[in-house]
Amino acid sequence: MNDFLTVLQKLKTYIATNKQGKVLDKDVAELLHITQTQLATIKRRNSTPYKHILEFCNREGICSNELFFD
Repeated sequence: MNDFLTVLQKLKTYIATNKQGKVLDKDVAELLHITQTQLATIKRRNSTPYKHILEFCNREGICSNELFFD
């Protein structure tokens, strides 16, 4: 299972397919419906916000296995 920093990179790659320019942490926070401060705390602790990620996957119609597993 991937750690949160790997999942974050996969989320940024997914976002980059739909956005022009560089994908920032604030873009990921917005899609996960959390604040930038919350995302920074999550990154610092290297914890994974499973609920928010699973809700995002459900909204976007993507398989969560693609994010959590190689």
